[in-house]
Amino acid sequence: MIRIVEEPIDVGSVLAELEDPGSGAWVTFDGRVRNHARGKSVTHLFYEAYGPMAVREMEKIRDRAMQRWPLTQLVIVHRVGRLEVGESSVLIAAASPHRSDAFEACRWAIDTLKTTVPIWKKEHYADGEVWVEEYAG
Repeated sequence: MIRIVEEPIDVGSVLAELEDPGSGAWVTFDGRVRNHARGKSVTHLFYEAYGPMAVREMEKIRDRAMQRWPLTQLVIVHRVGRLEVGESSVLIAAASPHRSDAFEACRWAIDTLKTTVPIWKKEHYADGEVWVEEYAG
């Protein structure tokens, strides 16, 4: 499952994609909206994506991870639109026979997504807003 969604991420449906009797480990990364950044209080975030290209890039991440580690599955879901503090913006889940591979693949996937996928984040504060440049995805 590789998806860009506008609604809250359904963690249960994402984790259901990992079901495999060969999986001994599931590792998830749940990127959430925090209430502060850059020394300011965050009121909410807004994510924007170039959808078709973002999905293709996320598929490449999954395919590369599946080749690099012995995974049974890697799932990536990213939300766009307005997100409130505490909501999930991205969920990555890796399943593997062994935990070390799942941990490594999950970390690599989020780090790669943030630099290669055309998704942009705008932080909103009580006194303004700013597009965050280091978040390429």
